[in-house]
Amino acid sequence: MRERVFDLLLWLLLCVPVLLKSDPNDGGSWFQVAVGVVVLAGCVAVSRRWPLVPLAATVAASLPATLELFTPSYSLALIAFGYLAGRRQEHTRAALWLFGAIAVTGLALTWATRTSLGQWFTLLLALALAVVAPWLIGRYVRQYDRLVRSGWDLADRMEREQAAAADRERLRERSRIAGDMHDSLGHDLALIAIRAGALEVSPELGPDQQRAAGELRRAAADATARLRDIIGVLREEDEAAPTSPPGETVEELTSRARASGLAVTLVTTPVPTLPGMSGLALHRVVQEGLTNAAKHAPGSAVSVAVVQDATEVRAEVISGPGTPADTRSGPAAGPGTGSSKSSGSGAGSGSKGSGSGGKGLVGLDERVRLAGGTLTHRPTEDGGFALTAVLPRKAPAPLPAAPTSARELDRARREVRKDLARAIWVPLALLAALGLLMAGVALWTQAQSYLEPDDYARMRLGQSLTSIAESTDDWPEHPLDAAPQVAPPEPAGMDECRYYRSTLLAAIPVYRLCFVDGHLAAKAEVP
Repeated sequence: MRERVFDLLLWLLLCVPVLLKSDPNDGGSWFQVAVGVVVLAGCVAVSRRWPLVPLAATVAASLPATLELFTPSYSLALIAFGYLAGRRQEHTRAALWLFGAIAVTGLALTWATRTSLGQWFTLLLALALAVVAPWLIGRYVRQYDRLVRSGWDLADRMEREQAAAADRERLRERSRIAGDMHDSLGHDLALIAIRAGALEVSPELGPDQQRAAGELRRAAADATARLRDIIGVLREEDEAAPTSPPGETVEELTSRARASGLAVTLVTTPVPTLPGMSGLALHRVVQEGLTNAAKHAPGSAVSVAVVQDATEVRAEVISGPGTPADTRSGPAAGPGTGSSKSSGSGAGSGSKGSGSGGKGLVGLDERVRLAGGTLTHRPTEDGGFALTAVLPRKAPAPLPAAPTSARELDRARREVRKDLARAIWVPLALLAALGLLMAGVALWTQAQSYLEPDDYARMRLGQSLTSIAESTDDWPEHPLDAAPQVAPPEPAGMDECRYYRSTLLAAIPVYRLCFVDGHLAAKAEVP
């Protein structure tokens, strides 16, 4: 609705100059008014869909009235449609072709009607000031509006991205808490199952106590399986390893495993302390190695070694082959994995644990990679399993996120600045080129009407025009169009008087040659 009201008001405004020319004394008529009103109505109607059509139609309506293009009836329409074309047109190539076509058409009409080139220069000047300049202003306004809209769009997008990032962070934190809970509790339940299994076969306990220990072992194994299933639902398939600290040192971790009945030997003491992600990854490597040893190689000896140098730390967890599950009592079957991410290659057996999620070493490798290190695992010669991680002493700094929104906004600003520069230097360049062209044509025109002083001095009264032209080395092709305003009256009885420039640059004085029956009857330098 607003667009229709705007178009109606625009049409009424553009019709005002046309209505003012309705008086026949001003060279107008009601027929011309009716044609102009209808043409302007059609131009306004199609200006939104085809912005260049109204401009071309207005120029076509102006040229028959005057070759100088700037007419009283359609001058306001030229300016308005030039601005709207720049404001609404997406690309500039069609507009440039239209401007060139107008200039060429004006030149062709000038030659066809044998009028002065000065009118064509006036047309070019009117084209530059009344059409091209408003078009450039419209282009600038369009780019500025685009910049403003881009800024608001980027702000909205950043708000949405911040909200989405907050949601992702909340989900990631929940998943991290779930993963760490599983890793920690799974490890603890595995140790509880080992200790309960030892009590189950202890000869110092009676049958009731051994049965209760067996029930405790089975309950711990079932709790581990249920924990794995629950956390498996919470975790995504492609989720990266959690990076939260477990809250204990490697010495405390191995001591707790040793107290639970796992034969753990810490080769290196004290274990070096690593900052940030490297320290978290070191703890998880040792924890995963102990958990896998408790699951896949129960009863085997486990060796934990941490060696450091100036730039990196090397952690290695080696477990023995363990005791075959069919020769051991309850605990030999294992309590189940202590991690929902346990690898398919278990210590000792080299096979994937039953019920394992198959993600242990995959998730651990992701955690080590995030810390800037590498993780390897291999079977040992005696049938055991070795887990090795190389971690940097200083975690690599995270790469900054690419500021895509800032780049887009900066690009939009550059486009606006370029269009503003074009809106300034393009009209100036056109005016400069037009001035040079007019100066060149003026010099050429003056040279065509210049008569050498020596040739003028050799002329004699009574000579025919043909003999004068033949005796002159460089007879000018065209005389001046009219006598200078300060020239005295022409002699009486002359058939024709011609005026030629006596100097190439000055307008006066001039030579006047008057002829009667084709012969020179009078000559003078005027004024």
